Amino acid sequence: MAASMIPANVSLVRYDNPVLVTKHAEKKTPYAKDKTTVPVPPEGLGPVPTAAQSGLSKRPGHGDAKQDTEEVLNSIIPPREWEEEGGQLWRQQVSTTPATRLDVLNLQEQLDMKLQQRQARETGICPVRRELYSQAFDEVIRQVTINCAERGLLLLRIRDELRMTLSAYQTLYESSCAFGMRKALQAEQGKEELEASIAQLEVDKEELLRQVTELRAKCDQIERRAQEQRQAEERKHAEEIQFLKRTNQQLKTQLEGIIAPKK
Repeated sequence: MAASMIPANVSLVRYDNPVLVTKHAEKKTPYAKDKTTVPVPPEGLGPVPTAAQSGLSKRPGHGDAKQDTEEVLNSIIPPREWEEEGGQLWRQQVSTTPATRLDVLNLQEQLDMKLQQRQARETGICPVRRELYSQAFDEVIRQVTINCAERGLLLLRIRDELRMTLSAYQTLYESSCAFGMRKALQAEQGKEELEASIAQLEVDKEELLRQVTELRAKCDQIERRAQEQRQAEERKHAEEIQFLKRTNQQLKTQLEGIIAPKK
């Protein structure tokens, strides 16, 4: 069934029904259409009408214009391919059906619904929101390209420029994050070194404080001994002075005693 052939990642871009390219993976062909491709019609719609049945072959130049539109669309939005069990390779090209006003409204509703279903953020960086808006923009480009290929190619340039700008900003953001991480690691490494240095300085400080305490104790002891020695010397000098004074007084008395009788 056609419904089971569609890839799991359903896009907002409108695609044609998938076609069977080959039954074996080794016979994979390029994006160009193969004459052996088997179109898979949607369920309940019957066989796909041929060009003669649809009357397109009766209109001169219609096939060439459609082919040119397909080529432009395939260059803007490449066909997607996937392989299923059994080696069957399927391809699905972007639809060339013009969009109506109802399709545009439906696209808007689907975009809002998918934004809500996938819980996309309304503000800030959100990969989900960016992906969905990119798909919606691709669908708008598809719709415009079908009506005017030149306008579609101009929108393609705008899309590629936006993607290039976003990619540049993303690269800059990633490099900034990497730079910030390196700086953070360097700062963390420097912090560890500083903490080790601080710990060593604290140990040195404690050792110096211990030495200061010991030296102060020694200094106090030396000062105490010096003061005791000075006091002892002062007492000794005072005693010597008193002794000399007494001796002098005795000698003076004796001298006066010797001199007095002679008078």
